[in-house]
Amino acid sequence: MNQQVTNMAQEAIGLLRKLIAIPSISREEEKAADYVQRYLEEMGMQTGRKGNNVWCLSPGFSTGKPTLLLNSHIDTVKPVSGWTRPPFSPTIEDGKLYGLGSNDAGASLLSLMQVFLKLCQTTQAYNLIFLASCEEEVSGKNGIECVLPLLPPIDFAIVGEPTEMQPAIAEKGLMVLDVTAYGKSGHAAREEGVNAIYLAMADMAWFRDYRFEKVSPFLGPVKMSVTMVRAGTQHNVVPDKCNFVVDIRSNECYTNQELYDIICQHVSSEVKARSFRLGSSHVDASHPLVQRMVALGRTPFGSPTLSDQALMAFPSLKIGPGKSSRSHSANEFICMSEIEEAIDLYLQILDKSEF
Repeated sequence: MNQQVTNMAQEAIGLLRKLIAIPSISREEEKAADYVQRYLEEMGMQTGRKGNNVWCLSPGFSTGKPTLLLNSHIDTVKPVSGWTRPPFSPTIEDGKLYGLGSNDAGASLLSLMQVFLKLCQTTQAYNLIFLASCEEEVSGKNGIECVLPLLPPIDFAIVGEPTEMQPAIAEKGLMVLDVTAYGKSGHAAREEGVNAIYLAMADMAWFRDYRFEKVSPFLGPVKMSVTMVRAGTQHNVVPDKCNFVVDIRSNECYTNQELYDIICQHVSSEVKARSFRLGSSHVDASHPLVQRMVALGRTPFGSPTLSDQALMAFPSLKIGPGKSSRSHSANEFICMSEIEEAIDLYLQILDKSEF
């Protein structure tokens, strides 16, 4: 690593320590957004803001150039049980920085911010937008979804999430279904009524056993899981209604609407989708930025976890320091060396790049 990268990493680590100390659970990110916005403005950047989303454009922004978005999120989940360290008190031990949001996704956010500021001092063949967004962990409508219409057209996005600095060029989408089987109530002691639980069981078995035909080379098959069931009012009454929830993780071979239509053709219960908006994303492995990452020894893969990519209507991939398995866990941490390595690799990928 050269001294410039080391200095940038030290700055990012210092900023991350301060950010961890500002609780920024989803929908409660105002103070964290204030902190990021104030820092960017202290660095001489003009910022935009909507709600708790903060962004800025590279100087000399030109409509004649393609535009690259660098994005990560400032919000965190709530601390899970099991923390043995104060989640909002950053601590360093054995080269690791502990604290809620250190891995997911503060390290990515602040590494990308340092890279953005550095690239803004150079001449590139593309425009840059840096966006620190909120409500990512809950896929909230006041997060990136409300900001993108306010920004110039975007040609490609790099989303900072913990991927061990390997490029996730495909990501599973999410659709949640509320399913209701209707029967007819009756006395459990007599041969009367139509048990809605038994009707629902047949459809639950279909969700368990059905296999969608199209399989993604990076994401594999569509995955469906029955995750919640509710029925009955008392032991001696045949239930006339059974509600259950299905979690569906889609691949890029199907839209959520297409999956919904197929499901409705196969089950007898009433099916309602909470939303179709969180679709699967995919960028072709031949894309110049992907190929540049491959040339630098990176290995493209498909990610099972959801990010704000689901709300982007333009090509994107996610890549960032840290490990996905540390996210949403007690005693979350990031290795400080991972931040330095991330900044170095981001610069190698992006400096003098074309796409």
